[in-house]
Amino acid sequence: MAGASFVAAPVASAQPACENKVSPPPPVDTSEQVAPGEKPPPPIEVPESPIGGQRLGECGLVLPPNAPVPPDGITAESWLLADMNSGAVLAALDPHGRQRPASVIKVLLAMVVAKELPPDATVTATPEDLAQECTCVGLRSGAEYTVEQMLHALVMASGNDVAHALARRLGGVPSAIRKMNALAAELGALDTRAVTPSGLDAPGTSTSAYDVALIYREAMKYPDFVKAVMTQRIDFPAPNGGGTVPVVNDNRLLTTYEGALGGKSGFTDDAQHTYVGAAERGGKRLVVVLLRGQQQPIRMTDQAARLLDYGFALEPAASGNPVGRLVEGAPQAKKKTTEARPTPTSAGVGEVANTTPDGTQPSAMETAFGNVGGPITAVAGLGLLLGLVMYLRNRRAKAARAARARQQSL
Repeated sequence: MAGASFVAAPVASAQPACENKVSPPPPVDTSEQVAPGEKPPPPIEVPESPIGGQRLGECGLVLPPNAPVPPDGITAESWLLADMNSGAVLAALDPHGRQRPASVIKVLLAMVVAKELPPDATVTATPEDLAQECTCVGLRSGAEYTVEQMLHALVMASGNDVAHALARRLGGVPSAIRKMNALAAELGALDTRAVTPSGLDAPGTSTSAYDVALIYREAMKYPDFVKAVMTQRIDFPAPNGGGTVPVVNDNRLLTTYEGALGGKSGFTDDAQHTYVGAAERGGKRLVVVLLRGQQQPIRMTDQAARLLDYGFALEPAASGNPVGRLVEGAPQAKKKTTEARPTPTSAGVGEVANTTPDGTQPSAMETAFGNVGGPITAVAGLGLLLGLVMYLRNRRAKAARAARARQQSL
């Protein structure tokens, strides 16, 4: 789709009211109803300054100066184009507008899996995994699968049964969700709250086009994820226990767009159609995100292709004058590495996990006192010990005086 021409955009346009600044649009079905007697989770706090730059707080079209009008046929309520190499945001529509992710949240789950679980580790399927609302790959209760098999099935075919099984392997569904949210907060994806590991709608679910781009860019640093998202077909154990069945990557751009670097699509009634993907051309790697889109008049993947063409046409001028940037982590978070190590689960939704510079959990001493905790605590401990000795000596002296007094009174 190279060689497309574009018409110049107006110099300025009025910004609409930011309807989704705080929360996604109201649900269209009953999937987000809370149980009787329970309250829905409050909206995620909106940062004082938009993450990635002031212009990304705009909720209309956000374009560089003299940029052409974006292509026709884009139905997404929010979208974003960014340079994956530099992090420059090239163009967007309502980039921090809060929407539901649907299955693109599986990219965040896949990153936690790639970070924590070796590919040859195993997962045994349970009846609870098989009972998930499908799309499903087709697991067999009691059958054993490798993490590599499941990661491929998760990313390629969006298996909700697989998402549930991997969440259990990460310590249980609540633990997996905490890890997903802690990692999102660490990255600076502060519009994001995962409530289910699969992306099925539930009360409080939220993300943004900016966050999805941020998450996908980080996920592409993990070789296990890259391998899965770039694979076109695998043979997966058949659900009846006999032989294998093919699992085919459902990302159409992988075979139709030159330089495609994988992607992930999703759909629920409340989220509508969502997509994230990337492509490379002439040494430039772009990521594109579309949220709350429709398959008409053209497919979402074809809309993504049009936006990628548009993004490549904006280069290199847009990178020199970007509308914002994909951050390298939340301002208050330590920069993490891609080494396999457990994700802290103590951070609540929207909080940043508390880690030391090497990524390990801090000790109680470090939590209380920071880097000077050792010396301070050592001095404090010595003082307490001396105090205890003096206390015991005083007690002995008082006891001796009391004994002499009793003897003298006899």
